[in-house]
Amino acid sequence: MQNLIVIGSGVAGMAAACRLRAKGFTVTVLEANAYPGGKLTHFRNNGFRFDAGPSLFTMPQLLDDVFIQAGKNPRHYYTFQPLNTTGHYFYEDGTRITAYAEPDQLAKELHEKLAVAPDVIQHYLAQAKQTYEMAAHIFLENSLHKRKTWLKKEVIRALSSIPKLGIFETMHQRNTRLLHEPRLIQLFDRYATYNGSNPYRAPGILTSIPHLEFNLGTYFPDGGMHSITEALYKLATDLGVTFQFNTRVDEIEVERGITKGVRAGHQFIPATAVVSNMDVHPTYQKLLPTQPTPKKILAQERSSSALIFYWGINRPFPELDLHNIFFSENYEQEFHCLFNKSTLYSDPTIYINITSKYCPTDAPPGCENWFVMINAPANKGQPWETMISQARTNIIKKLNRLLATNLENHIVAEDLLDPVLIEQKTSSYQGSLYGTSSNSKMAAFLRHPNFSGSIKNLYFCGGSVHPGGGIPLCLQSARITSALMVEHFARQSV
Repeated sequence: MQNLIVIGSGVAGMAAACRLRAKGFTVTVLEANAYPGGKLTHFRNNGFRFDAGPSLFTMPQLLDDVFIQAGKNPRHYYTFQPLNTTGHYFYEDGTRITAYAEPDQLAKELHEKLAVAPDVIQHYLAQAKQTYEMAAHIFLENSLHKRKTWLKKEVIRALSSIPKLGIFETMHQRNTRLLHEPRLIQLFDRYATYNGSNPYRAPGILTSIPHLEFNLGTYFPDGGMHSITEALYKLATDLGVTFQFNTRVDEIEVERGITKGVRAGHQFIPATAVVSNMDVHPTYQKLLPTQPTPKKILAQERSSSALIFYWGINRPFPELDLHNIFFSENYEQEFHCLFNKSTLYSDPTIYINITSKYCPTDAPPGCENWFVMINAPANKGQPWETMISQARTNIIKKLNRLLATNLENHIVAEDLLDPVLIEQKTSSYQGSLYGTSSNSKMAAFLRHPNFSGSIKNLYFCGGSVHPGGGIPLCLQSARITSALMVEHFARQSV
């Protein structure tokens, strides 16, 4: 029986471990922290519960598939509910938009609030669906680095449609061409942040992302996002996956170009193959110090990071829902600051996630748990203490203005996560949330593959490798990686 090691217990690491264990492999997950989940964890503070990381749940079928492939009923491990709205949007001119999940209802709302003809949004979402379905065959469902992928009939058909995918124009240019109304363009430009990119530079193919929310739906996992971590961890342990927490891997042992296992502390743990769910950059720099590195891949621009304030609020805000966005008045300048100046903009776009709207036990009675996030640049040694202090002031000032409140009087609990802490807690290089950015038309092709081309039996999964970051893509990454490994060892046994 093959003995496999997975480094890191993020979503992709646990999903890969479950898939491989279901195929009969012996799997051990080594985790530096005392808990599973990577970025998808939670904590409590003064009676408030906060999901610490990802806050959006789409495409539950990808998560369900992990359980189904293991012969388990996913509803025995976690449940969720569909959302009627994908977000509430607030603009400096006083405009407020409820983004209904149902496309016709959304079109009606945008017609009433922005005087946009219903057929504009209906056509846009139809284009998003078409773009996603064509792109998925090429970029999301298979390894881009295997010859057989390019010989599949569905991929060949999709390749003939590449000019329609928006690769040769930016996301902002495509949105401007299709939508025209500035506030609506800003709303849909925002989806570039779902993989830590700049809509003024990222390719138009990213206009496919809204398809996931408006055509396929958004959901709330009962118990919050951390219930996804709990479900995967329980599935893994039920299947017989072994977890070793507080175990930081120091080196992946390679002998004559073949992976032999890992060293953790003073212990050598042998393995037939190793899967790194750790960010690919520190995997090479720290765990493979004597091996050649893919310099061009590691030198790519990093995605954005985040600055998050976790605030316990002592009163309800009925005008807010689960997902709330307060837009910057100058969106282009905000992204210029993030990616060109590596700093925080003075008027940031603010995202507030409030799980107590759907899970009342996440906050004391009459209170709300606010996850308040702004996009931040990757950590390059900036004066974060000063920047964070100023950002907190700017955020509160903006929210006071747009919500007609005095927020300082209502914050009764507070915690913080910044790019430096993200890097320390999750080994995400420079604190970037999605590995590399997608700020070039070739970005999808430049991500690290799910396997090593020079070291036999070394594989990769997670947000820093193909196909990208975010829960759906991390689950796809785990599926691709585990399939490659199963195929590889099946060939060896013949």
